[in-house]
Amino acid sequence: MARPQPVAEPDGYRGEPYRAPVPATLAGARVIDASEAIRLHAAGAAVFLDILPRKARPEGLPADTVWREPRHESIPGALWLWNTGYQRLAPEEEARLRAGLRQVRRDFPGLPVIFFCRSDCWMSWNAAKRAVEWGELDVIWFPGGIEAWEEADGPPLVTVTAFDP
Repeated sequence: MARPQPVAEPDGYRGEPYRAPVPATLAGARVIDASEAIRLHAAGAAVFLDILPRKARPEGLPADTVWREPRHESIPGALWLWNTGYQRLAPEEEARLRAGLRQVRRDFPGLPVIFFCRSDCWMSWNAAKRAVEWGELDVIWFPGGIEAWEEADGPPLVTVTAFDP
């Protein structure tokens, strides 16, 4: 059986497809596995930033149709900075990421931030890379994300609300 080829870090941000093998590194950030993420969570020694996209109201849905946004399950206590992991961010998405980082620095000064989404997903890598480039200190990337958290028997996921600055 052939061993998968290592994935190199791109110079810029990664676009579609976002669900694809990711590199083992992120320049300027520390990379952790699920056991380290769970340890940091249990100790209250980091802030978790969920980068998964938010499900939008389906296009073409008649205006009088009731649409309920699906629940978003995440690591307990995570701040859900939705839609902030794309290759290119719209101004409101970049503003949300910056506002979320400002809030974390205000509410949890000195704690590292852990970016995550799903396993083999570039969105958390993109968001963490932006944070590093913006001068954030103590950036951690958790590439295993939600799947690795559950496989390692981390605390059960909880419903979180979207961060809206």
